[in-house]
Amino acid sequence: MTLRQLRLAQFRSWPRLDLDLDERPLAIFGPNGSGKTNILEAVSMLAPGRGLRAVAAPEQARQGPDAGWRIRAALGDHAVETVAPPGQSRTVTLDDKPVPQTALARLVRVIWLVPAMDRLWSDAPEGRRRFLDRVTLSLQPDHADHALAYDKAMRDRNRLLRDQIHDPGWFRALEAQMGQAGAALTRNRQQALAAIMAAQDGGADFPAARLTLMPGEGAADDPDADSIAARLAAMRPRDLAAGRTLSGPHRADLGATWGPQDMPAALSSTGEQKALLLSLILANARALSDHPVLLLLDEVAAHLDADRRAALYDRITHLPAQSLLTGTGPELFDSINAARRISVTKTDGRSDISEAT
Repeated sequence: MTLRQLRLAQFRSWPRLDLDLDERPLAIFGPNGSGKTNILEAVSMLAPGRGLRAVAAPEQARQGPDAGWRIRAALGDHAVETVAPPGQSRTVTLDDKPVPQTALARLVRVIWLVPAMDRLWSDAPEGRRRFLDRVTLSLQPDHADHALAYDKAMRDRNRLLRDQIHDPGWFRALEAQMGQAGAALTRNRQQALAAIMAAQDGGADFPAARLTLMPGEGAADDPDADSIAARLAAMRPRDLAAGRTLSGPHRADLGATWGPQDMPAALSSTGEQKALLLSLILANARALSDHPVLLLLDEVAAHLDADRRAALYDRITHLPAQSLLTGTGPELFDSINAARRISVTKTDGRSDISEAT
């Protein structure tokens, strides 16, 4: 299911963009700030959530939060439109019928890599958990439903904790809901890690990593619903003192080691960390060989020498995915002969594109 058309209106730096695409990798180049990443961000909005920049819809409007934006895409034979009216959350239609955002995850899988993710192994656990959940969502579309159910029950439980409510009946009901949804989250995460490790090719340029679901505090890797609920009940006095839920699947972390010495990713060099991250992204795409995949790689050449860039592009051309890549100059894509190239410029705050030879 190829992304055949992308139409933007008042999205980021694009007052309008009409872009036709085909199955070839699309290399988008231009100076920093020209609007390259905004194209990838628009494509990322074909997935549930807030896209690759993880911001609220009003912040994506070209004319400010009091304006709106529109994205329309042709995915195979389907028409997808997502609209953010002025100051409001975005809505989604599929073939002109309103659908929840979670329906997008069943239509196409969107995977992305952005420069901020280069710090994945050294940043706080929240970033790794978001990365893990995006990977899991690509493999298990119901993951978003379980996450929403868990978060809603936890918000209600936290409200009881903040208000110092001690009624055990209310807590038991919410903790049972968190147990059911949390167990499903954990099982999905564990299955996703197994699938990613099985799909790694283990080449020298992008080494395979051993991935683990680290429990953090409170056995956040527990896949048993009753066990999660029982632990939440046991932790209730401490949570009442803190005014929030201190343990559970929402505290999970992603661990990664590689090589014969099981080198932790956090202790590896910048180049090694980037290679490991790319290895996981490529494996994620391979693991989805039975599904339509959009692969978005923003400024992907950063921290890669010419040989490793060539190795990356060779793998991309053999992936079962439609790829969009950005970089500052055309020379960064010299070794990806199969790609279509477009140049992006920006004048007076307006971005524009032109075909490049």
